[in-house]
Amino acid sequence: MTEQVDPIFAAITAPGQPFAIQERAGLRQFVNMPADLNQLIDAARRHGDKTFIVEGDRRLTFEQVFAWRDQLVPLLKIKHGDRVAICMRNRTEWIIAFLATVKAGGIAALMNSRGSPAELVAMIDDVTPALVIADSERADLIRQGGYTGAIYDLTNPPEHIPEGHLEDVDPTPCAPLDPAAILFTSGTTGRVKGAVLTHRSLTTGLLSMQLSGVMVLHNWAQKLGMSPEALMAQMPQQAVLLVYPLFHISGLGSAFLSPLFAGSKVVIMRRWDAQDAARIIKDEQITMFTGVPTMLWDLLHNAKLADADLSTLRNIASGGQALPVNLLDEIREVCPQAAMGTGYGMTECSGAIAQAVGEDFVRKKASAGRVLPLVDVRIEGPDGTVLPRGEAGEIVVRGAQIMAGYWNKPEDTAAVLSADGWLKTGDVGLVDEEGYVFIVDRTKDMVISGGENIYCAEVERVLGELPGVTECAAFGIPDERLGELLVTVVVAQGLTEAQIKDEVGTRLARYKAPGRVAFATEALPRNHVGKIDKRALREAWPALIGEK
Repeated sequence: MTEQVDPIFAAITAPGQPFAIQERAGLRQFVNMPADLNQLIDAARRHGDKTFIVEGDRRLTFEQVFAWRDQLVPLLKIKHGDRVAICMRNRTEWIIAFLATVKAGGIAALMNSRGSPAELVAMIDDVTPALVIADSERADLIRQGGYTGAIYDLTNPPEHIPEGHLEDVDPTPCAPLDPAAILFTSGTTGRVKGAVLTHRSLTTGLLSMQLSGVMVLHNWAQKLGMSPEALMAQMPQQAVLLVYPLFHISGLGSAFLSPLFAGSKVVIMRRWDAQDAARIIKDEQITMFTGVPTMLWDLLHNAKLADADLSTLRNIASGGQALPVNLLDEIREVCPQAAMGTGYGMTECSGAIAQAVGEDFVRKKASAGRVLPLVDVRIEGPDGTVLPRGEAGEIVVRGAQIMAGYWNKPEDTAAVLSADGWLKTGDVGLVDEEGYVFIVDRTKDMVISGGENIYCAEVERVLGELPGVTECAAFGIPDERLGELLVTVVVAQGLTEAQIKDEVGTRLARYKAPGRVAFATEALPRNHVGKIDKRALREAWPALIGEK
């Protein structure tokens, strides 16, 4: 879809410019984009003695991080195309493991570290890695799940590590369409799938993010009557508070790799705590904060109660779910100096496919952003017909940043990705005349609670295995803090709400446990094709739970 061309965009993407764009293989691509993601990573070594990672008492410069990476690469003893499963909480070692895997030509399989032992082993079995890199806690969980393969505990390495030499590692760069990473995402079946992101798709997604940032910089400079270079020279080092899980595309892209390339500081929070976040923002001079609405509400309420200083924030963005307008108003009241932003994307797209920042966002704050320059978007009806502007249907996208497919799942891949590269997002929405995307609904039966995707089929599968449960349904209801709250309705005998929550939280991840459980005494309503009618259950929810 072609919009009226922004003059700044035209200038910085023109031939001969760093972000020059050209059509290749039927897709718009960056002319100067390296074939191998690692070449983009290595370029960040120029930031040298600048602080890159802050984690508690640890402070590492860019050079120290690269030196640690170089030390680890030969110890992995992997070859091009080998999978390396990374399973840790957010920590410095996770970042080192990813950088080392990519440097060695391996494929980083990013595991949801919050999973149960059975879930972790299922992910490992899916990608058959040459090596698992874990922290001590996750290594124990993986062993509990029955895995007997090689695990390297990077948080507790052996005392005597054999010396390795980086020059012994195959220096051949990867090809653009070689897999670089596998990120796990559930489907409507509730079964885990590994989205394969290539060097081209990840690099395109990251450079698109950089392009958006450069456009914002040029706009600011224009308003101030100065050159972008002069403005950059006056700006302090940018600092990002990392709160998204690194195994999410948001954590991997916008909170780790993008700051790496830009020479920004990344401050890692072990677990979310609004009071601690406010302290870190002040002490570390955090300039960029991206979190789900839950976190933004917590931070703002804490700031008001404790009179916290959030004055260093220059960019505040939200992802994972729609941003409530009342939350936006409150952010602008507490942090008037900060530009607000939003984006829309998914794992299978290597990040955002639509984005809006500052005035671009505020003028249409109900939108999920504008379609990004290197992405094609169309809206399809139920029969696959392409719909005109302004009409709602399934959002279907194409571009150089789209995944190659699901690892070892050709049928699942074919169900969402056409032979000519169009990806069905499963989201219902529309695109207006200015290229803004508005999300209307989801075709996927999924709940986004506190920024986490919870697939109802997955929860229902566990509920259906519990003794005494004869019928069950899981769905989301609006929740001011979480965005959506996962709830369930069950027809069951001999079970309590606490038992059901505990069983789901134990068999799956704890965050997938239902927030509320209602017990029905009659058969659940069904629609004309015999499926449980969740719309009717949502309407009946207050009565089912005993509320007016």
